[in-house]
Amino acid sequence: MSVLLLKLAAPLQSWGVASRFARRDTQQYPSKSGVLGLIAAAQGRRRTDPIEDQLVGLAFGVRIDQPGTLIRDFQTAVSLDGRTQYPLSQRYYLADAVFVAAIEGDPTLLHAIRDALSRPEFPLYLGRRSCPVTEPLTLGEPQDRRLSEALKDPSTWQAATWYKRKQPATVHLPIFRDQTPEDTPDVLTDRVRDVPISFDPVRREYGWRTVITDHTRVENLLGRVHNHDPFAAFGGA
Repeated sequence: MSVLLLKLAAPLQSWGVASRFARRDTQQYPSKSGVLGLIAAAQGRRRTDPIEDQLVGLAFGVRIDQPGTLIRDFQTAVSLDGRTQYPLSQRYYLADAVFVAAIEGDPTLLHAIRDALSRPEFPLYLGRRSCPVTEPLTLGEPQDRRLSEALKDPSTWQAATWYKRKQPATVHLPIFRDQTPEDTPDVLTDRVRDVPISFDPVRREYGWRTVITDHTRVENLLGRVHNHDPFAAFGGA
């Protein structure tokens, strides 16, 4: 198996997995359904096309390199004739966030996905249509390594320079990935309903998956060094 790394960065992102009615939330990290939908759009698949042939079988994980800021947008809508006022909606976004997502699968499939993301058939968005992709998505060629190993590699930290300068000398980056048979029973897990079964607008369907919570440590060469002097409050000698 091989791993392809993706950089998900833009002014705005929104990865909803439990939005209802007039409130559209965002998860703190990209959803599996959102990233697989992005890949399907790059390949030119319609929403009514099946995806269980190859995409759903890909292992998935994501690392939060720069968490961003949660913002809320109030939206109103009126019919074209001005007679109908639609309910006020609240939509949540992540501003200035940066994530590294990893997909693991057959090397031939991953090379095809990389090519599709470089020359997409349809416009690509980070969760919603109001969040277009603004940077190249792929981080190099597929690598012959495991997904968990690739996400723990500190050399792939993609945070912005201004953000790194505000962080301490050692940074811990959260990782959320698919559970594997090799994981021990004592690992921290969660259940998330973001495995796409159908993107058909008439009847969208999603399944459950078990997510492992992990982290990796990065030595931040641009970070602030905190040297505590217990006698500083008494003034210099």
